[in-house]
Amino acid sequence: MPRFTAESERIEGHTHVLLITTGSVASIKAPLIVKELLSYRNVRVEVVSTRPSLTFFKKEDIVELGSRVWTDEDEWTADYKIGDPILHIELRRWADIVLVAPCSANTLSKIAHGLCDNLVTSLMRALAPTTPTFLFPAMNTLMYEHPLTAEHIRIARDVVKYNVVGPIGKNLACGDVGLGAMTEWRDIVKIVVDQFNLVPSTNSH
Repeated sequence: MPRFTAESERIEGHTHVLLITTGSVASIKAPLIVKELLSYRNVRVEVVSTRPSLTFFKKEDIVELGSRVWTDEDEWTADYKIGDPILHIELRRWADIVLVAPCSANTLSKIAHGLCDNLVTSLMRALAPTTPTFLFPAMNTLMYEHPLTAEHIRIARDVVKYNVVGPIGKNLACGDVGLGAMTEWRDIVKIVVDQFNLVPSTNSH
């Protein structure tokens, strides 16, 4: 399979949405987000997933919609040679907007500390400040209320200048009730629609 390059994959006049999924139950919503985004005209979506997030949805469900799911295994392949395109850099160049939905407590902590130990965090660290980037935290209520979480969100929002949206209060997958759930997936799509004035495809709405 040829290597992904922004130059060959970007299409003039299209909106390129990069969806990042991390290890929260809310990753189950990824196929819904991708399907809805692709129902708009001239939209392309690539998905980058941490290994734990793939517990909650099947890669095939995304591929069937016409998008791809990239994981750590795709970055440094056995046949990689110096000078070949580097996946986390090419995806960064490709993206017009980045959505981390959901953003787990673990990935939030990594972002706040600048870690680059997988494809997702390497990509996040390589993002240009001009790329609109949205984090949608999703975690257990006590994880969200942990004093370190507020500090991590502060760094992501005030230092790195990401947009942090949510979490919201509801019945959580673990059985707790409280703050910690990911922003509703339709509201996540609406952010992209509003940002780029997207128009529904005539055959989908």
